[in-house]
Amino acid sequence: MKTLALLLLLISASSHAEIRPFVPGSLQQIQAEQAGKPFILALWSATCIHCPGELKTLAKLARRHPRLNIVLLATDTPDEAAQLEKLALGYGLGKQAQWVFADPQPEKLRFEIDRRWFGELPRTYFFDRNHQRTASSGVIPVEQLEHWVGEHVK
Repeated sequence: MKTLALLLLLISASSHAEIRPFVPGSLQQIQAEQAGKPFILALWSATCIHCPGELKTLAKLARRHPRLNIVLLATDTPDEAAQLEKLALGYGLGKQAQWVFADPQPEKLRFEIDRRWFGELPRTYFFDRNHQRTASSGVIPVEQLEHWVGEHVK
């Protein structure tokens, strides 16, 4: 019985990524971890009305393109990590890298990410292989996502 419980715990732990605190300097850490690889940085929130559709679309895209790297960044708080983890898993993105804002001044984090971003969600950043990025607010059409993946993910 103990062996079965341990096995279930290990399977559960490996089925999703740990949510990490996003603090000043975390964007540079994400970019370092993705060095030489294109990736999508998807900003979202548990309370965002349009985020579930966007995240489900990204999950479908990730299933069709297994080499696609997606990094999720929730603009909520670490206190909501369990809910965020459950939502990401439900959207089909539980194995993607996950971060959550962890600074008492979220404006400081938004400013560090992009001085022209005022907090609207969903917000998506497309980083090419050299980490030149383009940003988009709102729901991204599937065709645009597929086009970007076709150009950048080999």
